[in-house]
Amino acid sequence: METSVVIILICSGLIVGFINTMAGGATIISLSVLTWLGLPLTVANGTNRLAVFFQTLTSVSSFQNNHLIDWKKSIRVGIPVIIGSVAGSFIAVKLNEEIIRYSFVVIMIIMLAFILFKPSLWLKGNAALLELPVKKWNYPVFFVIGVYGGFLHVGVGYYLLAAIVLGLGLDLMKANVMKNLLVMLYVPFSLILFIINDEVAWKYGLIHAIGNVIGAFIASRIAMKKGSEIIRFVMIVVIAVLTADMAGLINIRSATEILLAK
Repeated sequence: METSVVIILICSGLIVGFINTMAGGATIISLSVLTWLGLPLTVANGTNRLAVFFQTLTSVSSFQNNHLIDWKKSIRVGIPVIIGSVAGSFIAVKLNEEIIRYSFVVIMIIMLAFILFKPSLWLKGNAALLELPVKKWNYPVFFVIGVYGGFLHVGVGYYLLAAIVLGLGLDLMKANVMKNLLVMLYVPFSLILFIINDEVAWKYGLIHAIGNVIGAFIASRIAMKKGSEIIRFVMIVVIAVLTADMAGLINIRSATEILLAK
């Protein structure tokens, strides 16, 4: 493997690891880089999940060292997420891409509106809801998010954050910690399926993971130091960019390929 390819994988991984840990949605960058380097999309998808696993393992370790993880609630909602992710990985029907695209745009716009115009809900959480046990209606919600994560993965972090903040009452800082843990829990199950189908480029994935790990470590430290405000800021920026991309106003993949070609 050429030195330039190694540098591209590590540098892009660092950016992806930082954004994913702080907010989410950077999978599109990984897929763009990996396919530009010649990997088929299905292999790029599997290879990316290898890097994501090490990324979340790093961030969760950092958060755990600072006693920020609510293990009881995380395991309760993590089980339906895991089951959903396995189901999502086995989905055989072809979903209509236009429906997925427009649904994503609508949901992202709603989330952006909540974050911008009702910041206290995200920054402070819901104390009354936080004291209650996990409601039964939360389980199917997390199951559906798991299905999406197992099948597509792109932007799953935002769905998890919304479900955790609005459904469990956590503030954005603690919700982000739980989000990283839930992704760490479900990714290995979908990754196993990609491995069984020989759709993981190990060398690319492990080198990409080096950057992901560095980015995740930096992001987790900044998140713990700056708190919910910095996470909210990163979310607003990334959601705005992702929404513009999904709406066809910009093209992140093409922009990434142009930068790599220079």
